[in-house]
Amino acid sequence: MLRGMGRVPSAADRAVRAVLRQQGGLVTRSQALAAGLTEGALRRRVSPDGPWRVVLPGIYLTHHGDLTGGQREIAAVLYAGRGCVITGPAALLRMGLRVPLSEPVDVLIPATTRRLSTGFVQVHRTTRMPGSPSSLDGMLWAPPARAVADAARSGVIAQREVRTLVAEAVQHRACTVEQLAAELRAGSTQGSGALRAALEEVAAGVRSVAEGDLRKLITRSGLPEPMYNPRLIAGEAFLAQPDAWWPDAGVACEVDSREWHLSPDGWERT
Repeated sequence: MLRGMGRVPSAADRAVRAVLRQQGGLVTRSQALAAGLTEGALRRRVSPDGPWRVVLPGIYLTHHGDLTGGQREIAAVLYAGRGCVITGPAALLRMGLRVPLSEPVDVLIPATTRRLSTGFVQVHRTTRMPGSPSSLDGMLWAPPARAVADAARSGVIAQREVRTLVAEAVQHRACTVEQLAAELRAGSTQGSGALRAALEEVAAGVRSVAEGDLRKLITRSGLPEPMYNPRLIAGEAFLAQPDAWWPDAGVACEVDSREWHLSPDGWERT
């Protein structure tokens, strides 16, 4: 009977489990010790044969599987410390925007805080901590305009992808061109060239990578600058919203990329 009953969880086990439930199966070294685990018990759990594994310095996962996206964010916050703010692609993805895949989780911390980037966590010390971050799932997230600007300046996103990112944020009304321009002026000039160019295009009406390529082609060709994505109205009737429109000549231009179609055949039909 005693063998079948198994070991009764200790108070430390119960306290650790409570923390793990709140943090997606993650716990810090200080939390584990504060819950009542001894140094020896903690070493056994994170040993090569133990049930836990180290995912970041002082941060443990209670199984040996891969981290989910949500667990990566939780681990990044546990490492960076209370008050840090998630920014960049991870924050934009949480807002529901399409963003290029990015390995690091970017976090903002006050300039006075000593913490270095490590593993999949990219730490950004700043004197401009967001004044009104949003709170979700117990973590702080940068406002959309700040997250877009930080992603664009990171250097891991190509210029064409920055253009897509800016257009996506503006089209989905996550932020305005004016808010992005304010972030551009307030932030570092390092790595801001792609963001500046993308803002210029979006302000002109460009809404996608393909339209941006079209605008560059028109500019190089010496053609007059058209209107981009205007709504054409005849009386009270809506006619169309072409990608480019030369009102003096009455000429419309439409460009369609494969990205915006469900299949190559759909693009061919268009």
